[in-house]
Amino acid sequence: MVRISSRNILPKKRAKELIRRAKRALKHAYAPYSEIRVAAVLYCANGHMYTGCNIENVSYSLTMCAERVALFKALSDGEKSFRVLLLYSPQIDSIVPCGACLQVYSELAPDIVVVTMNGRNEFRFYPLKTLLPKPFSVSG
Repeated sequence: MVRISSRNILPKKRAKELIRRAKRALKHAYAPYSEIRVAAVLYCANGHMYTGCNIENVSYSLTMCAERVALFKALSDGEKSFRVLLLYSPQIDSIVPCGACLQVYSELAPDIVVVTMNGRNEFRFYPLKTLLPKPFSVSG
């Protein structure tokens, strides 16, 4: 079940913990408009983990995605080095970050591996640069 570890991204024990935390974080998602609940767990180089869930707003532009919640929590605690972002949604076969989240991660965690997990505990792996090969930058 824990194929995250088979890719040598995480030790098996840590992979199981990420999955457990993602499923727990999903319970806090607030998605009355899209009805798509999403949880994220950000695994840092020092082994710390930060969770996030999507929090929608009737004004969609004010909605916060799970992956940015997790990243902002980590950054606000002083974290600077990130390895894995696990995204979990039981309603979507392979959920990937939206463009806004990809752009934020490209600036603050450019070498991260995005791992998606669906309701059947199936995983897909994406280096961030494959999801957003040409992020916006001021240098062009």
